Amino acid sequence: MTQTVTVVMAQIDPIVGDISGNVKRIIDAARQAKKLHSADIVVFPEMTITGYPPEDLLLRNGLYPQIHQALSQIGEQVLDVVCVIGYPMMDELGERFNMAAWIEGGIIQASYMKQHLPNYSVFDEQRYFSVGHQPCVMEYNGIRFGLLICEDIWKISPSTQAKEAGADVILTLNASPFSAEKHQDRLETVLRRIEEIKKPIIYVNQVGGQDELVFDGGSFAINAEGDVCVQSPEFKVCLSPVQFIKQDDSVVMLTGEKADIFEGEARIYQALIMGVKDYVSKNGFSGILLGLSGGIDSALTLAIAVDALGAENVEAVMMPFRYTADISKEDAEQQAQMMGVNFQSIPIEGSYLALESALAETFAGLEDDLTEENLQARIRGTILMAISNKTGKMVLATSNKSEVAVGYSTLYGDMVGGFSPLKDVPKTLVYRLAEYRNRVSLVIPERVITRPPSAELRPDQVDQDSLPEYEVLDSIIDAFVNQDKTPEQIVDMGYPEYDVRRVINMINRNEYKRRQAAPGIKITHRAFGRDRRYPITSLYKE
Repeated sequence: MTQTVTVVMAQIDPIVGDISGNVKRIIDAARQAKKLHSADIVVFPEMTITGYPPEDLLLRNGLYPQIHQALSQIGEQVLDVVCVIGYPMMDELGERFNMAAWIEGGIIQASYMKQHLPNYSVFDEQRYFSVGHQPCVMEYNGIRFGLLICEDIWKISPSTQAKEAGADVILTLNASPFSAEKHQDRLETVLRRIEEIKKPIIYVNQVGGQDELVFDGGSFAINAEGDVCVQSPEFKVCLSPVQFIKQDDSVVMLTGEKADIFEGEARIYQALIMGVKDYVSKNGFSGILLGLSGGIDSALTLAIAVDALGAENVEAVMMPFRYTADISKEDAEQQAQMMGVNFQSIPIEGSYLALESALAETFAGLEDDLTEENLQARIRGTILMAISNKTGKMVLATSNKSEVAVGYSTLYGDMVGGFSPLKDVPKTLVYRLAEYRNRVSLVIPERVITRPPSAELRPDQVDQDSLPEYEVLDSIIDAFVNQDKTPEQIVDMGYPEYDVRRVINMINRNEYKRRQAAPGIKITHRAFGRDRRYPITSLYKE
């Protein structure tokens, strides 16, 4: 006797804390899955009802009655399909668990408690949750499905438990954030589990931006032989059906649609677009603006902003001073025209002279130094924030990871902004992303990419007056920040000891700036912010 089951991977974009909105998304997705794909089972991501990560919302006792009501509402309105849904639960003793529910026939027929709670990088689930210990296996039309949640699939014991409990197929609910190589890491991890348990695995991942995190989706289904049979697209809400046939004691996964996966700079660029789009839309801003200097960082930020939100929702402001090169003015205006955004130029000479006059007595007898350079940057920041206050548009900061790492930016100046798309993008990658975007269509003047970078805060200034070459700088930052290498190890890699010591010293002493910087999109293994957490006050040295 042949039996079939259609499982639909519901790759949706929940909003943290939007319980009622997330319930509507779940119900709509389940109904669409039934209508379009004749779904028997619809599998949603981890913590779908609250969105992920809910952080200290989990400590609010008032959250849990809303979740209970949400589960009841889903059961009442989705009666013709099984929903496998992630949510948090608090028991009568006050312990909280990361859960997956099997809702069938209007009620929760079974539930699973996540066993492995990640407590590294951006994850701190041990702050909130207690550990589960038992497998959960449910049968549908002769096929037995084992439930796992995210980190469980990265360990061998939960999948082994599910197999021993009789599972024919593993369903894993995930909220796995983006980083450049993460999709390949997930595939390799699931393939290791399949090699161990010889069972097919369905991996359903969340999609969308949540503060500094981007969830890239990319859900997939792999059969017991290790073949990817179904691949969902990245960075897109979608429903992907996976069909199973059971013949006698054998369960076979049929091949379905396999979306193309982004690679290299294209994948990172898509993550940046999604991060900006969701941050702006989910927080209710009317649009965005940024300072367009004629340099590479603001040029790339403008391209990302327009691709994310449309030109009609983006405004660029040029704020020239006596040190601003004519080519910077020309290139900024040209790019604004190429991208069709509202553009204006507001010179800061008058503002600078007024402040210089106001400070003349206080600064009498003192030489010009970084103070005057920072004054220019802070005037520009004040102008941008004034426009933001007046229009309701959010300012995008334009600093890249190289600058953020070593503090090559002005607090309350060019660091102002509500969001920082390039915060985790090293300068060398900024150039590669700009070149990639121009291959798609020309939006950044070529001269912006080829000319030496400069803050233009003093005559004939270039970045390399203050910093090593960016290829060297980024390599040292990567080794120290991402790989936790010691100064001696970095020197042994072939970098000049003077540069290594100088860069590490700048990284360590500028933590106070990073704590006051806008949130930005995580794309690397170790991002500044909630990922890399260092004390501001510290005398530790290596």
